[in-house]
Amino acid sequence: MAHRVAYYRVSTLDQSIEAQREALGGGFDEEFTDEGVSGGTLAADRPGFGGLLAHVRKGDTLCVYSIDRLGRDALDVQATVKRLIDKGVVVDVRGLGPISGDAGKLIVAVLAQMAEIERNRIRERCDAGRAAARAALEATGRTHRGKVGLGRPRVAEGAEVVSWRKENGASISQTAAHFKISPTSVKRYCGEARAR
Repeated sequence: MAHRVAYYRVSTLDQSIEAQREALGGGFDEEFTDEGVSGGTLAADRPGFGGLLAHVRKGDTLCVYSIDRLGRDALDVQATVKRLIDKGVVVDVRGLGPISGDAGKLIVAVLAQMAEIERNRIRERCDAGRAAARAALEATGRTHRGKVGLGRPRVAEGAEVVSWRKENGASISQTAAHFKISPTSVKRYCGEARAR
């Protein structure tokens, strides 16, 4: 008996499985998810997608929100879709419709390649921005956007954190809560103080 199967992947907090489910219309026989898993991880190596591959059978339809939910790497996406189609599974991508047969493989190859090109452009723009920030910081003491350093600004000075913790006999978690910083930052500041 053929099943409608959904696959959802979210890797960041601004993405939502519920939003993907709603966009796909729901009503699936089974759903597989990967949360907090990058699209850079090969599809077959993701726990949810690995389970899906072992489960789907000939005649099933796999519904996905977009082609990039299958992966970031064009070759991996193509291999994944080919594997599914060869198994007799129809891949239904929202906005594209059902993909099957050789024409479907060609469509996926083109879309996956376009997605990879766009990701490379974004990466290049980010790299250029970081290079401009470093150059401006070195030349003027501020980035090209007027910041005093790269990355997030420090919420608290390390010496102040270490001193407060020592004076109050506070634990790492208490210190983190007091300064509204992460326990990792407290550990880093304490480690820096010991290294001096």
